[in-house]
Amino acid sequence: MNIQTYTPIQQGTGQFDGGKITEQKPIGFHGEGAHVKRVGPLFYWSWAKAETAGYIPLHPHQAFEIITYVINGKAEHGDTLGTKSTVGPGGIQIMQTGSGVSHEEGFVGPNMEGFQIWFEPFVREALKRKPTYHQFNHEQLPVEETDAYRIKTVIGEGSPVELVANVQLFDIEIKQGQSLTFPLQANYSVAILAIRGNGKVNEHEFFHKEFMVISTDQGSDLNIEANIGENARYIAIVVPTEVDYPLLRK
Repeated sequence: MNIQTYTPIQQGTGQFDGGKITEQKPIGFHGEGAHVKRVGPLFYWSWAKAETAGYIPLHPHQAFEIITYVINGKAEHGDTLGTKSTVGPGGIQIMQTGSGVSHEEGFVGPNMEGFQIWFEPFVREALKRKPTYHQFNHEQLPVEETDAYRIKTVIGEGSPVELVANVQLFDIEIKQGQSLTFPLQANYSVAILAIRGNGKVNEHEFFHKEFMVISTDQGSDLNIEANIGENARYIAIVVPTEVDYPLLRK
C-alpha cells in the first residue's frame, strides 16, 4: 500500500469573479501549484468557497464528466441545453459534456462551499455522445449512519448518479474518537480530502485541509479515524489506479 499526504501548500489555488470565488485545488492544472495532476480518471478537484456570491460566465467543455457537490449555500447552473437549475446543501449537479456544451455557474452564499470535480472517460468515445445534465438533492442520495459515523454515497452503489467513468464518491463524517473501516479493492486508489477536523488513516496523521492519496495492488481495509475532541469530515473518491483506455496528458 502506498500512502502520500499533501499539505495545503502542496495543493493548487485559484479564483474567479475578482476573488469572490476562491479555490483550494487538491488536483489542479499546470501552473496552479498542485503536486497531484491526476489519480486514474480523476482529473481535477477544486474546493471552492464564496462568502456572498460569485459567478462564472458561459464557457465550453467537451468529453469530461463534471460534478458539482455542495456542502453549504447553493450552486446555480445554466447551459446551452436550456437548463436553469439550483441545488442546495448536499446536492449534486452532473454534466456529461460529450460532444460539447457551454455552461455558466453561480456559487451563492452566505458561506457557500462546494466542490467541482472532473472525471475522464474514454475521450474518443465521449465526444460521440450527446451532452447531458442531471441533478439530485441530498434526500435522494443514500446515507448509512451508526453511533460512530455517517457515510453518504454520493456516487456508487445505491446512488442515482450514473457516470461512464468508474468512480465512487463518499461524504464521510466520523464522531470524535471513533473510526470507520473503509475497504479498498486491489488496483484501486482513494483520494481523500479532510474538510473538517483532524484524524488518522491507518495511523498516518491527517490534518484539516490536507489531501491524501492511497493506492494498493492487493486490496486492504483502511481505518479512518477522528481525533478525540472533534468530529471529522472527509470527502473520499475511489477510482481505478489504471484504466484500459488512453488518458489525456495534462
